[in-house]
Amino acid sequence: MKVTEHLSQATKPVISLEILPPAKGKSVDSIFTLLDPFREFSPAFINVTYHRAEQVFKRRPDGSFERVEIRKRPGTVGICAAIMNRYGIDAVPHLICGGFSKEETENALIDLHYLGVNNVLALRGDAAVNEKFFVPHPKGHQYASDLVQQIMELNMGTYLEDDIIDGVKTDFCIGVAGYPEKHFESPNMETDLYYLKQKMDGGASYITTQMFFDNKYYFSYEKACREHGIAAPIIPGLKPVTGKRQLTVIPHIFNVEIPVDLSKAISAAKTEAACEQIGTEWLLAQCKDLLAKGVPVLHFYTLGKPQVICNVLKQLF
Repeated sequence: MKVTEHLSQATKPVISLEILPPAKGKSVDSIFTLLDPFREFSPAFINVTYHRAEQVFKRRPDGSFERVEIRKRPGTVGICAAIMNRYGIDAVPHLICGGFSKEETENALIDLHYLGVNNVLALRGDAAVNEKFFVPHPKGHQYASDLVQQIMELNMGTYLEDDIIDGVKTDFCIGVAGYPEKHFESPNMETDLYYLKQKMDGGASYITTQMFFDNKYYFSYEKACREHGIAAPIIPGLKPVTGKRQLTVIPHIFNVEIPVDLSKAISAAKTEAACEQIGTEWLLAQCKDLLAKGVPVLHFYTLGKPQVICNVLKQLF
């Protein structure tokens, strides 16, 4: 089923998850170990992130260095197939602009189509580790809206090669990212919403938000989207804060605010277990408030301590 079908046909709150592929050299069993405890909550779909190659320098035998590309977390397409085969749950692979040519993107979409995957989340992606600003692949896309356009063209049977006549039409349901506290590169929320509207008008069907820790940002964002003519479902992204280090790491990496009450409580905690309990209670309160106000779906970022999310779900359902 498509993500939008899961949302429209649901008779109870929809649960979804996001996972990272294991590091190269690790087994897919690490994914199964992470996901197995969630089976009792019947997640409707599982997002699988995509990661660009990184530029690293390796020493040659003569002592000089050469620059090589290494993809530290490959396997998104294969993991999607493994999830669908093992659990019978729809997988939602992320597709990113950074580090990928249009041809590589098309080939990935063809592989996904063959596997019966009909959901994708189209993202620009972050700048490379060695870049201050995002630089697109020379033969790739600069913006997520361009990636959405390519996916839509494949949905219409239009391939990159002009000599493909009557090409098979794919049927991807396209999701895009939304930023309740605005994308850090946008000068203001108005500009951010303008570009989001472009992605929706280009063919995207739903929005998954960046994590937030104060529900006021989600509801304010939802209201602003509706005022800008964006009627698509907006899936709230949620993550627990379970340690003191996250108080600086999360705002730095994800450009989001951690509420004063939460940061004070975590800072004052004497043990890791106390931090975890505070984070659990905060996430539970967020979820209860979202559901009480009619939000039909909760999306959880599982990186870190997935058992905290399981504990929250046990108390919710």
